[in-house]
Amino acid sequence: MNQRTYTLIGFILLFASSVFAQDDAVPVDKIIAKVDNNIILLSEVEAGYQQMLANGQYPQDKKEAKCDILKGLIVNKIMYAKAQIDSIEVDDARVSDELERRMQYFILQAGSQEKLEKTLGSSVNDLRDDLRDQVKEQMTVQTMQQQIISDVTITPKQVKKYFESIPQDSIPFLSAEVKVGQIVREPQVSESEKEKAKQQLMDIKKRILDGEDFGVLAKQYSQDYGSARKGGDLGWHGRGELVPEFEEIALTVEPNEIADPVESDFGYHLIQLLERRGGRFRARHILIRPKSNYQDVKDAEVFLDSIRTLIAETDTLGFEKAVNLYSDDQPTRANAGYFKNNVTGSSYMATDELDPVVFFAIDTMTVGNTSKPLKYRTEDGQDAVRIIYYSDYKPPHYANLKDDYQKLQQATLNSQKNEILEKWIKSAKNDVFIEIDPEFEGCNILEGI
Repeated sequence: MNQRTYTLIGFILLFASSVFAQDDAVPVDKIIAKVDNNIILLSEVEAGYQQMLANGQYPQDKKEAKCDILKGLIVNKIMYAKAQIDSIEVDDARVSDELERRMQYFILQAGSQEKLEKTLGSSVNDLRDDLRDQVKEQMTVQTMQQQIISDVTITPKQVKKYFESIPQDSIPFLSAEVKVGQIVREPQVSESEKEKAKQQLMDIKKRILDGEDFGVLAKQYSQDYGSARKGGDLGWHGRGELVPEFEEIALTVEPNEIADPVESDFGYHLIQLLERRGGRFRARHILIRPKSNYQDVKDAEVFLDSIRTLIAETDTLGFEKAVNLYSDDQPTRANAGYFKNNVTGSSYMATDELDPVVFFAIDTMTVGNTSKPLKYRTEDGQDAVRIIYYSDYKPPHYANLKDDYQKLQQATLNSQKNEILEKWIKSAKNDVFIEIDPEFEGCNILEGI
């Protein structure tokens, strides 16, 4: 009953809905199910099936697999229809943010915007328009689902009962796991580089005041690539939703006024207020990130090497204390410096879940060691330096309550949530109108929900 997530391949298959599997070519798409006013197309089922194949899943019974895919689609539509009945809505700004995040992911996977457009035979703007309703529906369903299961909690007794209910010959065998952390140092950009960024924005401001279009220049120069594609437009925001430096400008300048460049943790912004209504505002910006130079990176390496010495060769500083004092990476810093399994929430991860660069770093290390400073690029493409700490190793083993309580706790919680969702769906399906094409009547979908 989880929301479907598409890889680039799966999305392309869904978008190009007229293209089906080689031996399943269908000349015309059609509606195969309705849930209230919401429809499901044959192409969606075909896209789901092709996604299975792309993921290396080759079901023995093709018809049964497609029935399961349709069942999942109908369950989602039931939740969406109920959300509409209950007036559950997702803010358009959140939809736009998520849509842009996905668009950037697709572009990254394809290699460039041009390559993505060539693959799809359509412009990115058309793609964005076609995807918006789907993203809004998915986010609405997620909101509905969270509302249903938000109060689910479990006790240690329930975890123990769940584990004891697993047949002895079905207890999972877990692969080796490691606990690995990092301390990240982002190079301190020199004042001269900062001045270059500010001067570039001042030059751009002058060009705008002389008659050039803000939106055109944002697309050309802004390093906030999500908003740059929209001419720098960030949409509507309220107090506390953007960094304080940006918000202070947006709430004090007059509509259409362009402020002088202002610095935030993201870089330097050239901000123009478009509209303001009470405490909410709509603004656009051009972002320039000052670049670190060779010496800035070298200074970060020297700094982290000194921290490494204190951790590895003296008793004056432990890894977790050093993380709290010096690491610039917020996600790992919030977890005492350790990488985290996003599914279980555990700091122990299978080696194949690690970033390959991190894996190869610890492959030559022993537990308790800290690596030399390593240069790398952050997710937003900035230069940074880090040291890797190899904290612990768990050999392969059969799951047990002592060593794997966190995983079993998550499995128990998921089981409870699924049980509640199934009960909710059984009840909710009676509140909506459901019609299924005779072609899929043999699936017995309504009986299985």
